Amino acid sequence: MDKITTTKLKEMKQKGERIAMLTAYDFSTAKMLNKAGIDVILVGDSLGMVKLGYENTLPVTVEDIFYHCRAVKRGNSRALLVADMPFMSYEANKKDALYNAGKMVKEGGAEAVKIEGGSEYFDTIRAIIKTKIPVMGHLGLTPQSINQLGGFKVQGRDEEKAEKIISEALELEKYGVFALVLECVPEKLSEAITKKLSIPTIGIGAGAACDGQVLVTDDMLGLFGEFKPKFVKQYANLGPQIIEAVKNYRDEVKEGKFPSEEHSYK
Repeated sequence: MDKITTTKLKEMKQKGERIAMLTAYDFSTAKMLNKAGIDVILVGDSLGMVKLGYENTLPVTVEDIFYHCRAVKRGNSRALLVADMPFMSYEANKKDALYNAGKMVKEGGAEAVKIEGGSEYFDTIRAIIKTKIPVMGHLGLTPQSINQLGGFKVQGRDEEKAEKIISEALELEKYGVFALVLECVPEKLSEAITKKLSIPTIGIGAGAACDGQVLVTDDMLGLFGEFKPKFVKQYANLGPQIIEAVKNYRDEVKEGKFPSEEHSYK
């Protein structure tokens, strides 16, 4: 299978070929996603919740993303590798944003970065793109802004907010983002944006009209049991299976059944 690039994603949109995107935070998961033919791997700040046990994504640091990005890079060969820019890695000033984006690409192995937000970050996004670092945009529900948004809520339900999201999507395209994540927006809104843009849209809780879809891998495999958003489809429920396997191991160790002769050296 050919290596996926930002150019390839645009070609996929033009051909009407859907884009499949998932998160990964380690070497072994990245290898499995590659074997399964996933197009885009995101080292997302969702790792704060599903791997580090935080209640939201805000505590995630540049070093957290950087560490996991390098591990994923070693397991990835085909998918486009995108690194999330975590909270306060780009908001304060362009200098910090350029340094952190550069670190993700030059040392972390990312092939692009993802930035949440609209008009307030246009100049920062343009500056990063000018340094030849591809940027994926992210509008709608932006988890790094949950304190401002009042929690994890669907965005763009009223006409004024919907028009703002459409306007910002068009501006992000002009500024040069290669793709746009739309999170938790009504399906009709995401459909309208997808039709207006020449770049691919990637939906998460944004309906079927987007050019592609993204989910947190731990959610779709049933590994994160704290809560399940409406937009998540579980393609497996591995959490209970893992617990059962561990219990069986524990019992066999306690009872002296493991290791048996076949698992011992002579």
